[in-house]
Amino acid sequence: MEPFSRLPVRRVQEDAEAPMDRGVWPATVGAVRHILDCGLELGPATVFVGENGAGKSTIVEALAAAFGLNPEGGTHSALHTTRASESELVNHLQMVRGVGASKRGVFLRAEAMHSHFTYLEEIRLGGLHERSHGEAFLDYVEQRSRIAGFWVLDEPESALSLSGCLALLDQLTQLVARGSQVVLSTHSPILAALPGADLMEVGPWGLRQRSYDDLDLVRGWRMFLNEPHQFLQMLGSSSS
Repeated sequence: MEPFSRLPVRRVQEDAEAPMDRGVWPATVGAVRHILDCGLELGPATVFVGENGAGKSTIVEALAAAFGLNPEGGTHSALHTTRASESELVNHLQMVRGVGASKRGVFLRAEAMHSHFTYLEEIRLGGLHERSHGEAFLDYVEQRSRIAGFWVLDEPESALSLSGCLALLDQLTQLVARGSQVVLSTHSPILAALPGADLMEVGPWGLRQRSYDDLDLVRGWRMFLNEPHQFLQMLGSSSS
C-alpha cells in the first residue's frame, strides 16, 4: 500500500473496534469473509466478477456506504431514501483514505436508479425519466463526469445494450484517466475489460485476482459465442 497515495480509498478492512460475527450473514459469504479477514487494497480501478449470490453487490454497496455515499445511489450529496435493503457490512468496515484525496463520489446502483431519477425530478434536476433506461443511465454518468472522486457501480450493464456497455466503458476509462477511482461489479465481459483494472473473481474461495483471459466470465462467454447450439443442447438434455 502506497503511504502517500491520493486515491480516495487506498484500502478497506475490518474495523478493529467493530468486528463482525463470522457466523452471521454476510460474513458467511466467502468474498466478504476474505475482506474481513485479510482486507483489500484498492487501485485506480477494481472490477468484481462472479456468479449471482457470490457477494459482489454486497461488497460494492458496503464500500459506497462506508465512503459516505447514499446506499440507494447518487452522488455524495444525494439524500433520498425509500426502503433500506443493504447489509450490515458497512458498520464493520474501515476505509484507509488517501492523503488529501477527494471526498466526493458517485454510486450507481442499477436496481435503484428509477427511484433516484424520481428524487432528482422532485428537486428540479430531472428529465431522465423521459429517456430510455439505458440512455438515462449514460446521460447520468456523462452529466456527472466532472466529479473527480470515488465512483462505485453495481451491475450497470442491466440497463445497457452492447453499444451502451461500450459507451460506459469509454466513460469509465476517461474517469480513471482524469484521476477518479472506479469500483465496479459486473456480469459483462465488456465492462470487465476496463483498462488497467484489478480483476477480482468472487466465489466460495473468497477473492482472487485474475487476468482477463482467465476469468470464468470471459471463458464462458467465448465458449457460448463459439458454439451456442451446443450450449442449448446441453440445457435441453439437462432438463429432460
